[in-house]
Amino acid sequence: MVGSIPGRYRLELRQLRYFVAVARERNFTRAAELLHIAQPPLSRQIQQLEEELGAILVERGSRPIRLTDAGRLFYEQAVQVLERVEEIKLMTRRAHEAGRLHFSIGFVGSTLYGYLPEVIRSYRAARPTVDITLLELTTLEQIAALKEGRIDVGFGRIPFEDPKIERQVLRNEKLCAALPASHPLQARRRPLRLAELANEPLVVYPKAPRPSYADQVLALFRARDLKPSMIHEVRELQTALGLVAAETGVCLVPAGVERLRRDNVVYRHLDEDQAFSPIIFSTRKDDPSPEIELILSLIHEIYRREGIILGK
Repeated sequence: MVGSIPGRYRLELRQLRYFVAVARERNFTRAAELLHIAQPPLSRQIQQLEEELGAILVERGSRPIRLTDAGRLFYEQAVQVLERVEEIKLMTRRAHEAGRLHFSIGFVGSTLYGYLPEVIRSYRAARPTVDITLLELTTLEQIAALKEGRIDVGFGRIPFEDPKIERQVLRNEKLCAALPASHPLQARRRPLRLAELANEPLVVYPKAPRPSYADQVLALFRARDLKPSMIHEVRELQTALGLVAAETGVCLVPAGVERLRRDNVVYRHLDEDQAFSPIIFSTRKDDPSPEIELILSLIHEIYRREGIILGK
C-alpha cells in the first residue's frame, strides 16, 4: 500500500512512526508519551496523514481506539517500511565502519521477556569495544538474515531445517494463557486446561511469515481435537495483548511474557503436556567466530546459575 501511494503525497517517515505508535498503543496519550511529543500535535499528524491518503485510519470514538480496515492494512505496510529503513541504515553504517568489530543479534520479541537481556548485558560487559546491533525478526526472517550476513546469531522459536544453518535448542519455555481481566476463568488459581479455552476466540501471532509461533499454538489445539470459536491473526505480541485487553479473545504466550504487565490482562498457567515453545539458537554453519562461542558460554553460565538444564 505504502509503495503504491501517488507522488503528490508527501508522506514522511515521521508520520509512519507516529501512526505505528498509535496503532500499537491503541491510545493517543500513551503513544504521545512514547514519542516524547504532546498529544495535540500527534493527533494533527494522524489527521493530516488521513487527509493525504483520503482514508480514515483510526476509529477515534472507541476505547481503546481501533483501526479501520484501511488502517490495519496501512499499519502492516508501514511496519515493513520502517523495518526496511532500519535495515538500510544498519547496512550503511556497517559499510562505513568496516574497520570496527560488529556483532548482530536477531531475536523474536517474546525472548526479551526471558534471559536474552541478561545474555546481552553479559556480552556487552565482556566485549565493551564491540558494536552490538539488535534486530527483531521472526524465526524465518532470521534464517534469511543469517544467510545474507545481516545478523551473526538468532534467537527464534520455530524448528526449521536448512543445510546452511546450525540450530540448537536452548530450553523449552512453558506457555500460559493471557486472559481479559474480566474473564470468568481469571478467578481460578489452578492451572487451566486447553479444553476450557476451546470455545473462546483465540488471538495468535505473528500472522506472517508462516510457519510461525502461531502454528505452534494452533497445533496444540488440533492435537487435542479442539477448535477455537474464532481465530484472530495479528502481526506481533503487543497487538495480540492489546486485543486480549479489549476482550476480543484469549492468547497463549510464553511464560516469560508474564513479566509484561498490561492493563486489563491477566496470565494463568496451563496444565497441558507439550504446552511449551522452544528457544532456538541459530548461527551460520561452521561459523568460526569466537563471539559465538562467547555467547554460548555466557548462556551456559546464566542457565547454571538459574538451575536451567540446557535443551530441556
